[in-house]
Amino acid sequence: MNKNYIKLKKTELTQINISDIDYPLPDLKNISETRSNIITKWLVNWLEQDLRSGKIQVSNILPPKTDFAYMFGVSIGTIQTAYRHVEDLGYIESKQCLGSLVKDPKNSTTVMRKLTSKRELAIERIKKYIKTQGLKAGEYMPSTLTLAEIIDCSANTTRLALDSLRAIGILKTNPNYKDKTGRRIINSTDFSVEDSKEQVNLAGQIERELKKYITENLSLGDRVPSHTTLSEKLKVSMKTVHEGLRILINEGILLPRRGRYGTTVIKMPYDNSVDLKKETSIFAPAHEAAFYYYEKTQNYIKKMIAENYEVGDRLPSMQTLSAQLNLSPNTIRKAFSNLAKEGYLVFSRGRYGGTFVIDKPEIETQSFKWLAVNPQYAKVYK
Repeated sequence: MNKNYIKLKKTELTQINISDIDYPLPDLKNISETRSNIITKWLVNWLEQDLRSGKIQVSNILPPKTDFAYMFGVSIGTIQTAYRHVEDLGYIESKQCLGSLVKDPKNSTTVMRKLTSKRELAIERIKKYIKTQGLKAGEYMPSTLTLAEIIDCSANTTRLALDSLRAIGILKTNPNYKDKTGRRIINSTDFSVEDSKEQVNLAGQIERELKKYITENLSLGDRVPSHTTLSEKLKVSMKTVHEGLRILINEGILLPRRGRYGTTVIKMPYDNSVDLKKETSIFAPAHEAAFYYYEKTQNYIKKMIAENYEVGDRLPSMQTLSAQLNLSPNTIRKAFSNLAKEGYLVFSRGRYGGTFVIDKPEIETQSFKWLAVNPQYAKVYK
């Protein structure tokens, strides 16, 4: 399953040190083009040379942008623009939580899954616009704002996409224009257009592969493997797996349940003829059952405030209450947040900050509003 992908770990990758780069620096004075363009060309030439010599390897991590900005004497924004252009040319690949990794465009293989950005989608839409309108080399492009409306993207995303197309030679700038309106001319129409419908985000890709996995390996009522197992199978992070599973939950294919029951299959993908089985619907969805725990925690804290604290007193820290109640700090945090919305608590930062009581709640009989058993199914037992 997805054998062409690998899951990279930062601890197993080698980062290039800025001090190890000995390629001659470019002259950024008395220049006729933008600094980002000059730095783009320098980065490409440096990467090509050091890849050929073996000094750097594919999947090495580039130095931080701040180091390059200091070395060139430019802003981080200029380096970021150059990075985007170099990535469009196929020499690097950026990945959240890892950094920018070296690629070899002459031997290009996908080594990791990557989110399709808005800029990349805009690039394909602009290329498709050029093709469908039958525009030729030498013709002017519409203004950024006009084009943004045509391709249904923001003006900033459109501008970044146009800059990327200029960097890879599809567009060029007319130096006779003093403003930005109509300054871009089509330089080449020798390019292909990828179907933007196929450029879905990473969670969407995982959704399709999860459906395929369920269809081939699981049956109704089966428990879905853990996030860790699916992460290794799909070669993505557990967060991405979580997002993909959430899509299937919203589609009614999976049912999440708290504790040892886990997440189970209640409807096969692409099969609309199967009704929910009673034994799979007896439990309330996990997000509803979770409210019971938050309400229980809130009621305990309300009682604690009413019996032991006065207006202006500071409550114990979330970590302290977490240890006392044997609950996660996140559960305490959500309970505190709800009590603050109800007007009982206020938060303060700084040396003398903390969580303070601003109103004493009345002690109420604990209500069990959110039950672990689905109320609709429980009616038959009344």
